[in-house]
Amino acid sequence: MSRRPLPTLEEARAILAAKRTRPQARPPPPAGRGLTRYIKDLDAKYGQGAGALTARWREVVGPEIARRTEPVKLVRGRNGGPSSLEIRVAGPSAAIIQHQAHEILARVNLFLGPDAVQKLRIVQGPLHRAEQPPAPRRRAQPLDAAAEAKLTEGLAQAPEGRLKDALLALGRGVLKRHGQG
Repeated sequence: MSRRPLPTLEEARAILAAKRTRPQARPPPPAGRGLTRYIKDLDAKYGQGAGALTARWREVVGPEIARRTEPVKLVRGRNGGPSSLEIRVAGPSAAIIQHQAHEILARVNLFLGPDAVQKLRIVQGPLHRAEQPPAPRRRAQPLDAAAEAKLTEGLAQAPEGRLKDALLALGRGVLKRHGQG
């Protein structure tokens, strides 16, 4: 088997000039450009979902109702059937919420659009809130002078620094908890 000779520089240029090459690949267009029209059509057809309702629940139903309830899911009716909203209610508040069902439906439909929800389904259970407001912290009462002096005297031999400060804080906490201060 004999080796084929390589073309000369001029022959290589002629071959490449005569050969048609593929155009350079272009990157695909951004996905958002193609999806925008589709998303607008879906939004017009189905409206906002339960996610938007959950995010703005307190604004939609008011602070009193929002404190006792949370939306669980929004179920669209099949073939144009009635849609229903399932809400979770904390404890014995279900009776109160049941009496306010028409008001809640009116407010939800005002937010989601006319006749977006026709039924309200109430489920009792604990609320699963992502953001609980932190409980206000009470400022602890300081130790009385005698207990503070006794604690300081007990730690007099400890060297100054972070360890001594931590031991003082621990001692104050223990004495306050056990009512000796």
